[in-house]
Amino acid sequence: MRRVTLSVCSNKGGVGKTMVATQLAIYLRALYQDLPVLLVGLDDQRIIDRMFGLRPPDPGQPNLKHGWAERDLRPVVQLGQYGIHFVPTPPDTGPLKMRAEDPTMLRSILERTDFPGLTILDTKSDLEALTRNAMVASDLVILPVSDWSAFEEAEKAFALLGREPGGERRGRVLFTLVDRRTRIDREGRDLYERLATATEERGWPRFQSFLSRSPRVEALSSGSTIPGSVLHQARGTAVHRQLRELAEEVGKLLPLGDAVSMPAPPRTASPPAAPPGSAASLKNAFLRGLRRR
Repeated sequence: MRRVTLSVCSNKGGVGKTMVATQLAIYLRALYQDLPVLLVGLDDQRIIDRMFGLRPPDPGQPNLKHGWAERDLRPVVQLGQYGIHFVPTPPDTGPLKMRAEDPTMLRSILERTDFPGLTILDTKSDLEALTRNAMVASDLVILPVSDWSAFEEAEKAFALLGREPGGERRGRVLFTLVDRRTRIDREGRDLYERLATATEERGWPRFQSFLSRSPRVEALSSGSTIPGSVLHQARGTAVHRQLRELAEEVGKLLPLGDAVSMPAPPRTASPPAAPPGSAASLKNAFLRGLRRR
């Protein structure tokens, strides 16, 4: 069964890249219960470690830096919360950039790792070596756009993708953190409508789904040392519905329905025991939450 990779990329910070990568991983894992999902963070914020680790991050544990050096991520993959696999993030991604001058390096590493499912790459707010590696390695590149500045940065990303034959077709705009209440021009259009018109004029693919701004979701991301899951902790919000719609759209685009019959990946090491009540109970709540809109 084929492997599938998607990345979330933007040269602008604050557009919701990590939120999209982490929450989408949870929703896709719920929609496709037999689909293994692997998260790899190319940033050094370690949000993925705090959100999915079954115990506090250990600075001494092997991480992405070690997997990159070995050209194989299997020795450093962990099984975490919500049934998501992840690679621990290095405290500093600077040394990785020095090893990422070849834009095909990450693609080669993922081919050798041969993770039997979906790999999601969360990138830093730049278009430098690691982000370019992620774009080359991906079957689908999600480009979050929250405002006009982010739209201009998406234009740069499409230019990079266009260096490969047909590469720009792998990019797709996702409107994020959109506030549709404020009218911004004489025609009475809001920001979303203006961005949608400009995207269509350039012929860029875009998701029909979008993610609106939500104080409750923002609190899940920043109000605790452990970021929360929208699926489990924000049911009933507009963003809960929007994330489900986005996950369904991604599933059809890749398509992930062709990958759900693959066997579960072998564990490289026994994961640490979860805190009481966080294993089976989370899984059951996880599945129940997706069914409630």
